Amino acid sequence: MKTLSLPPRLRQFGAAVLSGLRHPTLRGMAWGLAAVPVVLGLYVLALIPFTPSIDDLRRVKAAKPSVILSADGQQLTVFERANRDWVKLADISPHVAAALVSTEDARFYQHRGLDLRRTGAALMNTLQGKVQGGSTITQQLARNLYPEDIGRARTMTRKIKEAITAVKIESVYSKDEILETYLNTVPFLYNAYGIEMAARTYFDKTADTLNVLESATLIGMLKGTSYYNPVLNPERALQRRNTVLSRMARHQKLPAADLAALKQMPLAVSFERQEPELGPAPHFTQQLRRWLIEWADRNSYNIFADGLVVRTTIDSRLQAMANEAVTRQADRLQALSDAEWAQKSGWTARGPKRELMLTFVRDSAEYQAALAAGQTDEEALRQLLANPPFLQKLRADKTRLQAGFLALDPTNGHVRAWVGSRDFASDQFDHVAQARRQPGSTFKPFVYGAAYENGSRPYDIFMDQAVEIALGDGAFWRPSDGGGPSGAPMTLREGLMYSKNTITAQVMQVVGPQRVAALARSMGVRQSKLDEVPSLALGTSPVTLREMVASYSTLANDGRYMEPMVVTRVEDRNGHVLEEFQPAVAQAAMSTHAANMLVDVMRGVVDQGTGAAIRSRYGIRADVAGKTGTTQDNTDGWFILMHPQLVAGAWVGFNDNRVTMGNRWGPGAQSALPVVGEFFQAALKAKVLDARARLSATAGMSSAAPPAGQELLAPGEPLVEVHGTEVPPGAGQAQAVIVPGGPGAPGGQPPASGNLSPPPIKYVNIQIHPAAAFPMPATAPPTQPVPAPVTVQVTGEAPARELPEPVLRIELPEPEAR
Repeated sequence: MKTLSLPPRLRQFGAAVLSGLRHPTLRGMAWGLAAVPVVLGLYVLALIPFTPSIDDLRRVKAAKPSVILSADGQQLTVFERANRDWVKLADISPHVAAALVSTEDARFYQHRGLDLRRTGAALMNTLQGKVQGGSTITQQLARNLYPEDIGRARTMTRKIKEAITAVKIESVYSKDEILETYLNTVPFLYNAYGIEMAARTYFDKTADTLNVLESATLIGMLKGTSYYNPVLNPERALQRRNTVLSRMARHQKLPAADLAALKQMPLAVSFERQEPELGPAPHFTQQLRRWLIEWADRNSYNIFADGLVVRTTIDSRLQAMANEAVTRQADRLQALSDAEWAQKSGWTARGPKRELMLTFVRDSAEYQAALAAGQTDEEALRQLLANPPFLQKLRADKTRLQAGFLALDPTNGHVRAWVGSRDFASDQFDHVAQARRQPGSTFKPFVYGAAYENGSRPYDIFMDQAVEIALGDGAFWRPSDGGGPSGAPMTLREGLMYSKNTITAQVMQVVGPQRVAALARSMGVRQSKLDEVPSLALGTSPVTLREMVASYSTLANDGRYMEPMVVTRVEDRNGHVLEEFQPAVAQAAMSTHAANMLVDVMRGVVDQGTGAAIRSRYGIRADVAGKTGTTQDNTDGWFILMHPQLVAGAWVGFNDNRVTMGNRWGPGAQSALPVVGEFFQAALKAKVLDARARLSATAGMSSAAPPAGQELLAPGEPLVEVHGTEVPPGAGQAQAVIVPGGPGAPGGQPPASGNLSPPPIKYVNIQIHPAAAFPMPATAPPTQPVPAPVTVQVTGEAPARELPEPVLRIELPEPEAR
């Protein structure tokens, strides 16, 4: 900010003049009078550097807002200074210009920025105590364009700076350009800037269709937009409109014979507040706006005037699908929430919900105001609870369901769709990047991933039993599942598939919270703080949806983290590339083998586990894997799904986490999964995603790792999954646990509520002929042709009807043939 500092000699000269005025003599008075224009002239010259330069004015003349485009070339939004729609002077009703010139600056076409005759008259009136404005349209434009540089204070300095800027404007702009710029920048209340937005706001029409009455009404507002507001002060606005009509007639812009009849006409206002165009991805563009302002500052550009073109990673088709999925599913859930909270019939809840309602009332500004006015708690509550409009507004605010959605390309980190809330106009809080909520069971893959990195395998066995973990100082953590422990052995694969808290807690005991937290940070949880405590296993540390989707993208990208990116290129207004952006270098977050094992286990979540609705309800047959998540009391619902080309996740809940979702519809599988399911269903149907694409993890990757130098069989759908010890060379048998596997396996049904059904067959013998070293477990279709077969037979407790021979006959090639 420049500060005004006069040269020393000028200050001395001014001091001498003032001294002569303080001690007047005839000669001193003569010198004083002669010095006034000199001092004024020098002061004007000193102010010139503190006014906008000619280059600044030329930039404003050519100002063009920045345009934000999707990856497929669709406009997402425009960054402007205000809610304004610029129109050419030729597209503005001529009545508007006639009314403006007649009322504000009748000699507009005769002066060059300053009307000395009008300025002199205004000065004389002001000296007589009648304050009168003498600013020309050009001077008013100077104030509108540079409110910070010129200001609006009633000072001589402001008037001089305004006059200097007006003269500069006249040297750069033509008269028509001045009128066009003025009419497009003048404010009209209700966030409407410029004549086009004013015409839509007050008369529900475009600027080129304004008649003489409507034009006079809008121009009349310029003397004082609030005082002459036709919505709130119609009588004043009518009088001011008629004054404008009279001036138009005086300056031959209106037939005098029509004046009397026109003054009798009503205002005929048709008010409708004009909201700015938000575009299809408003939360995304708000995030981008902050980034672009920083980029423009570093590179000496103005995002509101330099016409930058920003090409983003958003896919307009996927963004539209995401918007529709969030809106449809959130509206459906809102109806269920309204029914539970009795939105339409009054708050009829009792017990905990009523206590929560009273807490909300006490948190309100109205309650605090009642206490400040001297009411007691009881009096304030009684008054507010008897106020239906207050209660309705409070309920609507507190029990409005919210959602967030994000989709990333795992191969390059490109953000493809971003929905920050149900409605940006009513909730600008971004539930993708700003909201931190407990992720619940969507955090469990970090626990199992850490275990796989530590040498565990999906078929390692844990007992589904009560868990008690000492926390110190006599405190214990006792995680449990809804149905209680079954007491049966359960594999790590099943523990994640069916989201068993007891199994996950035991795995956390093995690997430790520090290792789990480190893996989560490496995979993408890089901004939120993770508490390194045992309960971290169940997702107790709040994180953002952006972090979680980025982490799952790491899994889908073979364990390599890609920093999410939103901009690919910035161009100038002529299409020249100013800067191009490439995806960040992938960072190894976990081993490819461990990542692929984890992805394959998470296939099971979708095929048989808590995310099975992706297959059964939405008919998605593509190769996908995912995880549901639900926090305590159904406060948060999560679901994240991985596809080779896209990873997408949704969060559903309430802004106030004291409000919870219902037991029937609140779990992640019922609240968040439908958003993602509908989105993927639409994307696959429209062929935006390839239904044939495969995740890197193979169907057999969930098996134990083979010994060095040996390979697993080619992928085939296993009918029985065998978990056992690795058989060393020369051994003839080994003990193992056999559990039901795929759809052709004995029993045919996945475990219900985390309990194995039917129970596993414990400790059967596996006889190998001839004895040879090979990895266990090994599965293959019973009819797979292989050279020099080695027959593996299973004997033991299993009834023949449960384990028919064709299912259990696994043929492997001899080691020499591999």
